[in-house]
Amino acid sequence: MPTIKDVAARAGVSVGTVSNVLSGAATVTGGLKRRVERAIAELNYRPNHVARSLKKRTTRTLGMIISDIANPFFPELVRGAEDWAAERGYILTAFNTDDRLDRERQVFDLLRSRHVDGLLLVVALERDESAHVARALAEGLPIVCLDRRPVKLAVDSVTVDNVAGSQACVRHLIAEGHRRIATIAGGSNMYLAAERLEGYRRAMADAGLTVDPQWVREGDFRRESGYAHAHALLRLKRRPTAIFSGNFPMTLGAIEAMRELGLESPRDVALGTFDRLAMADVFRPRPTAVEQPSYAMGAAGTRLLIDRIEGRAPAAPQHVVLDTILRPGDSRV
Repeated sequence: MPTIKDVAARAGVSVGTVSNVLSGAATVTGGLKRRVERAIAELNYRPNHVARSLKKRTTRTLGMIISDIANPFFPELVRGAEDWAAERGYILTAFNTDDRLDRERQVFDLLRSRHVDGLLLVVALERDESAHVARALAEGLPIVCLDRRPVKLAVDSVTVDNVAGSQACVRHLIAEGHRRIATIAGGSNMYLAAERLEGYRRAMADAGLTVDPQWVREGDFRRESGYAHAHALLRLKRRPTAIFSGNFPMTLGAIEAMRELGLESPRDVALGTFDRLAMADVFRPRPTAVEQPSYAMGAAGTRLLIDRIEGRAPAAPQHVVLDTILRPGDSRV
């Protein structure tokens, strides 16, 4: 197996020059760089990244922990992160936790033992269970939280304005003629859920509409809870004419409940949702949706993380809040 010394000898340069070419240093240009690259190709040389990592105390590897790979929101988040990591010369390793804290802690410890240079983290939905994150931050591991921001931690984050997005969606349903609007929110102990519920309540209050307590249901951001709560809402004597769901998997459950009960949208009940699938326009009914920039969120978080790793980020934690886009659907009364 050829070594860096073999490459240097073939190119007629020093080992240091070969090392600079491999690292992308701007000091090696023109003919000298081409000679080294030709020697690398001729010898089929492959750098020993493990040895380089031990010497430089860096692995050029980023860890990523996401909470639910079955949720259509997350694959685009991972793709944005992976594309930007590759652009900056890093490898991304991603793990799924199914929103389980025990699994999150396990994966956290695994990635730290592999000496990743930094970590992108979508924390499990339960609040105030972040002692393992706080310890890693105290020990100097760069971390950027995506989608969900643990407010008690001094940590970089990239999120969206959940309150404003929910408020815009419910306002649209009101403008379409709805007055009895229910919501299927996430659990009260979950990140995001309280913010999206607050947006719903603000929109209703701004319109002078009373919220029947029966119309506020607490799900868990999964399809099964959307089905169960929609089924209950649609069998109420004073049935709502619209349902705002806290995420798309719960909306899929609501659609399933509607079909089972023989109801149509928007004739019987309109749907609004936080999140939007890329193929959402093929759905009938087509829900009014709050589209999150999931790819941009992954890319922005990775950019911030690498800047933190490489010493280019400000000392204070950075909190990036991206805008959502309202996509009107079939919701007119």
